[in-house]
Amino acid sequence: MPSLKTYRLRIRSVQSTQKITKAMKMVAAAKLRRAQEQAMAARPYAEAMDKILASLGASFKGGTGPRLLAGTGTDKVHLLIVATADRGLCGGFNSTIVREARRNVRALLAEGKTVKIMCVGRKGRDQLRRDFGNLIVETITDLGRPRLSFADAQKVTTRVMEMFAAGEFDIASVIFNRFKSAMTQVVTRQQIIPPPAPEAAETAAPATMGGAVYEFEPDEAEILADLLPRNLTVQIFRVLLENAASFYGSQMTAMDNASRNAGEVIKKLTLQMNRSRQASITKELIEIISGAEAV
Repeated sequence: MPSLKTYRLRIRSVQSTQKITKAMKMVAAAKLRRAQEQAMAARPYAEAMDKILASLGASFKGGTGPRLLAGTGTDKVHLLIVATADRGLCGGFNSTIVREARRNVRALLAEGKTVKIMCVGRKGRDQLRRDFGNLIVETITDLGRPRLSFADAQKVTTRVMEMFAAGEFDIASVIFNRFKSAMTQVVTRQQIIPPPAPEAAETAAPATMGGAVYEFEPDEAEILADLLPRNLTVQIFRVLLENAASFYGSQMTAMDNASRNAGEVIKKLTLQMNRSRQASITKELIEIISGAEAV
């Protein structure tokens, strides 16, 4: 049986860990509020722009129009952008994204497609390179320091555009966690190049879309040349904001659970220490009584 000193050292160690987890929970809760507000504010704009470009993309048939909008006309090479965090201690946030990425990679490979992986965040790279290290073509880290900004999304967009211009892939999709609540995040795969075609119900008739008719001024090609890269940056920025909110929510929940578990461990160790102390006192009393009776 461990000594009383050993129990005291263990209890102090767990108490120190509990102080750290409580502090991390408070920091994550403070950052979550701002991250959640930013993610919610970015959704309407990003979704509206995505719908407009998807509708425009449906009007280009046979590979006509800008390549970013109409695509290359084939789907042989897929680029998966796996957006995770640079840090851990956030529950299953990173693992769920990587698990979905693995599932998508295996499904695409089974269909005979060529897959390339771009990792945004260290944790995704560290986990994916164990199984698909030869498929990782790019890793982007240290985004959002000290604060996530639109320039961080532009870094990712610039690299994606360079690869697309060089003909290195046909379809690009991003895998991330969509924020729902502090305890719930939804793993999502979103195709960003080319924009996915809208549902048949949305394109059946102009009336179902509110009679929207798009007129380009001064020139269609000039406007789309500026709008399409901007939309790509907006979509990636939205992904980063959703991930940031999901990360802090998952971290807050994980640190709260860790603090609770530390409290349970402290209770158990305290109970065991009291039992050990009581047993040692009882043993000493028996020795004293036995010695007195012997005399």
